[in-house]
Amino acid sequence: METITQSKPKVLCAMSGGVDSSVATSLLKEQGYEVIGSMMRFWPDDRPAGAFDLCCSPEAAYDARRIADKIDIPFYLLDYRDKFDQIVVDPFIPSYEGGKTPNPCVWCNREIKFGSFVKRAQLLGCEFMATGHYVRRVEGKDGIELHRGDDDGKDQTYFLWALPKEILKYILFPLGELSKAEVRKLAAERDFSVADKKSSSGLCFITTSVRDYLTEFSEENPGPIYDAADDYKQIGTHKGIQFYTIGQRKGLGLYHSHLIRFVLDLRPEDNSVIVGMREQCQWQALSAVKANFLTNIDKLPKRVMAQTRYRQNPIPATLELTSEESFKLVFDEPVFAITLGQSTVLYEGDRLLGGGVIETRS
Repeated sequence: METITQSKPKVLCAMSGGVDSSVATSLLKEQGYEVIGSMMRFWPDDRPAGAFDLCCSPEAAYDARRIADKIDIPFYLLDYRDKFDQIVVDPFIPSYEGGKTPNPCVWCNREIKFGSFVKRAQLLGCEFMATGHYVRRVEGKDGIELHRGDDDGKDQTYFLWALPKEILKYILFPLGELSKAEVRKLAAERDFSVADKKSSSGLCFITTSVRDYLTEFSEENPGPIYDAADDYKQIGTHKGIQFYTIGQRKGLGLYHSHLIRFVLDLRPEDNSVIVGMREQCQWQALSAVKANFLTNIDKLPKRVMAQTRYRQNPIPATLELTSEESFKLVFDEPVFAITLGQSTVLYEGDRLLGGGVIETRS
């Protein structure tokens, strides 16, 4: 790749110690930007074994610093432990105990990884911040737009719907047009030690699984399981609604005659779990709150493509705004396992329009 030597603006790169952010940082340096590397510290002093292993760990910080040294840029470790606990960790269990399934990465991105990072970049005299997310930054006629990354398997726009619109112009995404395989190849060509490093997945502060985390840090609160397919007859006992999620079939502990049941609803008001048949676990519409739009409200289309979970192909729906911070979606076809507390994310083609938190479904 040809190196551009002319001077470009200063950019603060978010480095995680992984292959994506390492390559993103290197590409910007080669393109002529004045680059500063930085990593946010989230792990506590008493980090549990297994937590923060792949990202945001002391070991990852060491990897990031080695890459920064290799490409000859300054590197800073920024302490965001308190804010991470406040935004991500503290609300996690209460959300599950309230019958909702949260998306903590959405709020971490909005408030910390992008929101706070843009402010830090500006304090350091940087014109931009950059990350290794697989997202395309597009110059639209009305300003900067976010579009799906070219690698469908790695696109990360689903987790960025809540970003404040006003910060988009300050963010660069060098990997938006690359595939993961191409990124690893670029890392290998640059002799980066992280070229084959395993990608992080799941929630960084959880050592094994969400269920294990909830088991360790929340108390069991048994209650009835009612069957919506049999006149709401009690057919079992649950250990606590925080251990269940909408659409779940396995691990319900039901009688053999009721094995083909799916979780339909979690009701904290009477501490009950409602199950039923698969066709009962489908909804035609939803309402969302905490809405955030990355375009002017008056330019939102009536017809959108929407996702109600990360690993889902966008599906057609009609959008109705109910306020500046809420909306309703009516899908062309019923959607399986719409889950309260999860994000519903809106697209027009590949363009990310915004989204909201699912509050009700019908």
